[in-house]
Amino acid sequence: MFVLARRLKEAGILGINGRNALYQLIYNERKNYPLVDDKVLSKQIAQKMGLAVPPLYGLIEDPHQVDGIDKIIAPYQDFVIKPAQGSGGDGILVVVGRGHGLYRLANGKLMDIDDIRFHLHNILSGIYSLGGQDDKALIEYRVKFDPVFETIAYQGVPDVRIIVFLGVPVMSMVRLPTRMSGGRANLHQGCIGAGVDMATGKTLSAVLKNAIIDEHPDTGAPVRGVQIPNWEKLLEIAAQSFEMTKLGYQGIDLVLDRERGPLMLELNARPGLNIQIANGEGLNHRLEKIKANIDKLKSLADRVTFARENFPPKI
Repeated sequence: MFVLARRLKEAGILGINGRNALYQLIYNERKNYPLVDDKVLSKQIAQKMGLAVPPLYGLIEDPHQVDGIDKIIAPYQDFVIKPAQGSGGDGILVVVGRGHGLYRLANGKLMDIDDIRFHLHNILSGIYSLGGQDDKALIEYRVKFDPVFETIAYQGVPDVRIIVFLGVPVMSMVRLPTRMSGGRANLHQGCIGAGVDMATGKTLSAVLKNAIIDEHPDTGAPVRGVQIPNWEKLLEIAAQSFEMTKLGYQGIDLVLDRERGPLMLELNARPGLNIQIANGEGLNHRLEKIKANIDKLKSLADRVTFARENFPPKI
């Protein structure tokens, strides 16, 4: 056990206790958590800073508003419904088409308007929210992912997760939906996590559950060496997230829409640690390097350049 602990420390692996005690408790003030836990607030703050987000079609805050959902979605063939305070993708409905009074979800399931109303009531009651608190439901634009991901994503929309420390992008991965994950970009449900070279934005090795893989299990396409478009812009948005929330340690999830380009999807004050597996490297060494140099990083451009020049891939 002691040998394993020493090896993990030498590799710079950050555990949950270390993340909580050394970073979240020290660098994240509790008063700022609502800015990331509530997707409505996150969206509003991002827009004030000039960052692009998926357009909001409507907001359901009260059960009496649920009956009017048909009027909100009437102009749209496709849309997304999500809880404002949800996590892990729970409670999200992705409607990809409609016809004959039915709504087709990304996973092929059909729902009618009463099913959608029932789901909205569940969201409002807090079934999917952090802590089970009463919630709100957002109805927003459905992202159409960039063509670069067409052969390495199954049904759902891939997203790019970037860990940010004191405004410096630290580590990144792209989450690729699979049949196993039900089209969701969620590692615990079986999506692929592919590490990303911070300098170039090219994907590295990938992990599916506990296995290192080279190809997407559903398409057979290679997942390594894929160039993520607009990489520098994604890093700039990630660096700006520090000014948005004042949270020293956080994760930002971004998507690449084929028409609108980079969009900020959401922020996370408690980002998971599986990103280390996807990159074959621990977070600690990078975090310590940022702490040692943060006084020299005066601008957003400094922080982005530092990330690209100082965190070469290990795999």
